[in-house]
Amino acid sequence: MSILIDYLKLIGWGAVGILTMALSLWILLSIFTWLTPVDEWDEIKKGNLAVAIVMASVIIGFALVISSASRRHLLLRERRNL
Repeated sequence: MSILIDYLKLIGWGAVGILTMALSLWILLSIFTWLTPVDEWDEIKKGNLAVAIVMASVIIGFALVISSASRRHLLLRERRNL
């Protein structure tokens, strides 16, 4: 029964992580499009590859920051448990 509870916790925290990342990515892209003078979504629909590359770079940069922060958090947590 303990394994089932652990799996349910894992699924729950996974869902929380997905929702949190989706919300924060939406906020990031909203702020980015608000700050820039060009409507990126229209340019991407028109086939502007340069704007698509910039948007992909913003998303990848965001993912790298979140990955680094979560890795640091896990390392600090392991050190406290030793």
